[in-house]
Amino acid sequence: MSDSEYIGFKEMCARFDVTPRTLRYYEYIELLSPRKEGRSRFYGPREIARMKLILRGRRFGFSLEDIRQWLLIYGEKGTREQYRVWIELADRQLEVLRQQREELEASMTELLALRNETVSLLDGMAAAETSGEAGKKG
Repeated sequence: MSDSEYIGFKEMCARFDVTPRTLRYYEYIELLSPRKEGRSRFYGPREIARMKLILRGRRFGFSLEDIRQWLLIYGEKGTREQYRVWIELADRQLEVLRQQREELEASMTELLALRNETVSLLDGMAAAETSGEAGKKG
């Protein structure tokens, strides 16, 4: 692999819009293994691809441990097993997201009802004030 295929720490952070702390943490928990030269870190195509998968997994709501285990499977058991495990993880996460959607929809319905009730109360107060003022003029 040529040096031109590697990017530095700052470029990696910028490319993926992550903080240095996040990138160092991903290394600490062994999601990423950059090439190190002294204090410098260099990320090749493998690490860049892994970072894309990590961020996609996070966006879908997977825990870092789920992502770490999934990435480890590829090195230990190969692509077929990795795909099988991925499907299991995806099915599980889809159920979690369905439940979250139901809870969110219920919360939105309840909040909208409370908001509308409050609007009615406020309108009633305004009508009472208006009729009270009209009664004083008479």
